[in-house]
Amino acid sequence: MRIAPFLFLAVPLAAVAARASEPTPGRQRELVHLVRQDCGSCHGMQLTGGLGLPLTAEALRDKPLEGLEATIHGGRPGTAMPPWKSILSDAEIRWIVEKLMTGFPKE
Repeated sequence: MRIAPFLFLAVPLAAVAARASEPTPGRQRELVHLVRQDCGSCHGMQLTGGLGLPLTAEALRDKPLEGLEATIHGGRPGTAMPPWKSILSDAEIRWIVEKLMTGFPKE
């Protein structure tokens, strides 16, 4: 059991990795602006719906996080929802979804 002594490092290293993948505060402000402006053009400037469905915490409450991430990543073929995978990283998409599900910040 030579590995056992190193197990105590697993949790702190995982926490550091999670923080490292979170967008910087400056990038977070850019993402808020992007969502409010670009996503807001279809989902409403307050994200309460328009051409696209509402993106409020209440509307997304029962939606799986992974499904929302997949929609942002790959878009919805046959709809106005474009893929964002060439513009946003997986970590940025996750950050956006987590914020949408808890109440998206104002600009």
